[in-house]
Amino acid sequence: MIIALSGGVGGAKLALGLSRIMPPENLLVVVNTGDDFEHLGLSISPDIDTVTYTLAGLANRELGWGRHDETWSFMATLEALGGETWFRLGDHDVALHVERTRRLKAGESLSAVTADFCRRLGVGPLVLPMTDDPVRTRLLTEHGWLDFQEYFVHRRCEPVVSELQFQGAGAARPHPDFIAALADEALEAVVICPSNPFISVEPILAIPGVREAMMACKAPIIAVSPIIAGRAVKGPTAKMMTELGLDPSAGTVAHRYAELLDGYVIDHADMSEVVSIDARVTLAQTLMTTIEDREALARIVVEAAATLRRRELRGLRHRGQR
Repeated sequence: MIIALSGGVGGAKLALGLSRIMPPENLLVVVNTGDDFEHLGLSISPDIDTVTYTLAGLANRELGWGRHDETWSFMATLEALGGETWFRLGDHDVALHVERTRRLKAGESLSAVTADFCRRLGVGPLVLPMTDDPVRTRLLTEHGWLDFQEYFVHRRCEPVVSELQFQGAGAARPHPDFIAALADEALEAVVICPSNPFISVEPILAIPGVREAMMACKAPIIAVSPIIAGRAVKGPTAKMMTELGLDPSAGTVAHRYAELLDGYVIDHADMSEVVSIDARVTLAQTLMTTIEDREALARIVVEAAATLRRRELRGLRHRGQR
């Protein structure tokens, strides 16, 4: 089994690549839920939905979010009635949110609802929320503390970020299947997908017990950089790093993950940073514009993890002993 830690678009792309080169039932995708929020009375899980739609072959590649077969009658009617339209919800997407909200209010867990949706949409890998408990990412800006979707969608990432918090993370419990998979002797690798480290990966790591379980797992942990030549492929990663006083580079992201990493995959454009990274570095084309790119990068990640396992079996290195 391989565990992939994922946010939205970038993580979903690599998860799709992994699902196409290995038995999908051997892939566990643990997804950030810090982006989740309530809007128009609906429980919305943007990263879970992006991963689910991508793995189901339903993702809207043009927009980067939502479904490719979407219609917009709901939004047009809502606008005519004077409702809030800054967070766009397509007609098919609304149906998913309505049903999720109904089931959550009836007492089902987010993970149970997600698993059922994935089954009905033909998704092979197990898609698992990082926790069934509420965790909400908030950002301190010149406008005060903003909820993530207010910052990301409503204000288009324009406010300057000076601090982040993951509200509720301290009291949250990691999903038990996630922790059990980390302890499984058959685990082949943990892959940190090329998602924003601050708002996609660190909410997962902020849940008590997750870092410790990852440090204790016997499988190699390998990350893919979300930065190419100082720029993020998509989203505010580089902008946020600059505002937080960090150099927007692949090396900075590697240092952010620190002792967790055994291996790190960076783009050929960042070759000069290899010497500053305290993990085994693999060079690759990390920009995923086609399905072939996704599969190729997935193969490189899997092979890099296999190389790390062989090295460990020969006793050449152990996590935490640099």
